[in-house]
Amino acid sequence: MSYKLFIPGPIAVSEKTLRAMARPMIGHRSNDFVALYQSIQPDLQSLMGTKDPVYLSTSSAWGVMEGAIGNVVRKKVLNCMNGAFSDKWYDVALRVGKQATALRFDWGKPVDPEAVRRELATGGYDALTLIHNETSCGCMSDLPAIMKVLREFPEVISIVDTVSSFSAMPLAKDELGIDVLVTGSQKALALPPGLSLVSVSARALERAAGTEGRGYYFDFVEFQKNHEQGMTPSTPAISLIYALQSKLEDIRAEGVTNRHARHARLNRTVREHVLAKGFTMFPPAGYGSVTLNCFANNLGYDLAALNKTLKSKHHLVIDGGYGKLKGKTFRISNMGDETDETIAAMLAAFDSALAETPRLPAA
Repeated sequence: MSYKLFIPGPIAVSEKTLRAMARPMIGHRSNDFVALYQSIQPDLQSLMGTKDPVYLSTSSAWGVMEGAIGNVVRKKVLNCMNGAFSDKWYDVALRVGKQATALRFDWGKPVDPEAVRRELATGGYDALTLIHNETSCGCMSDLPAIMKVLREFPEVISIVDTVSSFSAMPLAKDELGIDVLVTGSQKALALPPGLSLVSVSARALERAAGTEGRGYYFDFVEFQKNHEQGMTPSTPAISLIYALQSKLEDIRAEGVTNRHARHARLNRTVREHVLAKGFTMFPPAGYGSVTLNCFANNLGYDLAALNKTLKSKHHLVIDGGYGKLKGKTFRISNMGDETDETIAAMLAAFDSALAETPRLPAA
């Protein structure tokens, strides 16, 4: 059965993007690849708000997120945690043998800049991890406010995951002072999974160069050496880079400002429609994601049954809650290539399926 994804990733991929992936192979050490690699740098740098290179890694974003810890953490890393994926970063830091502290917030609550300041002021940290837009609970922390705090601690290298916010809203890596900015292909970029993008500041690159045991595959120094030649350290996913080139053409044609406005508008459309049904938001007001909405299942619907109806009768799916929020929340994505028309059709299907969905007995 063919169905469309309105989950927070992977998301639907356009026919144009899929066709781009069908282009013939080229050698990854050829002049043709160098031309491909270099052609996409200006657009990627513009989207990230940086003059630094943007490296391409054949991995999920988690590969580079783990790799970043190995590159820049020498003393101790502060992991800001407010959802499933930011929680995971703490676990990853411990698994790769780094000293780490968990700065915990309730799932769905934003990272508090003042709490970050208090913890960093205790000393001993040389890195911090943050997920800008925590998709597990649809919560987006105040990145500018947090980065303002970080500037008070110049010894702390910031590692920021923008996997589900990149290209859907303005990002200003250099202006904010972000050292390592990571994103992936399968969310707002609307590409298939398997490609991650990372931009590294000069001071983070310097930190990496003096860090032992950082490995090879995700070594920032290796990325930089190869970048200077228009290449990647290891064999890249050339088909996905063709897809990325095609997507950057789409973004340029639409206009970045228009793209940002479209995501904000569609996000608001979904939010207002579902709230009118009597549901409530899971994150607090003002901290909701712009690429998805996470609603509390306060009305007690059988979300598994709802999704079964959506899939079988309407050929689309939403998300029925992630991890410990399964059944307690549901998430609807508006990221990527969605339009007013596709969102309207999805909401009509949601209304129809909801009318057929039973409510679960009260616990």
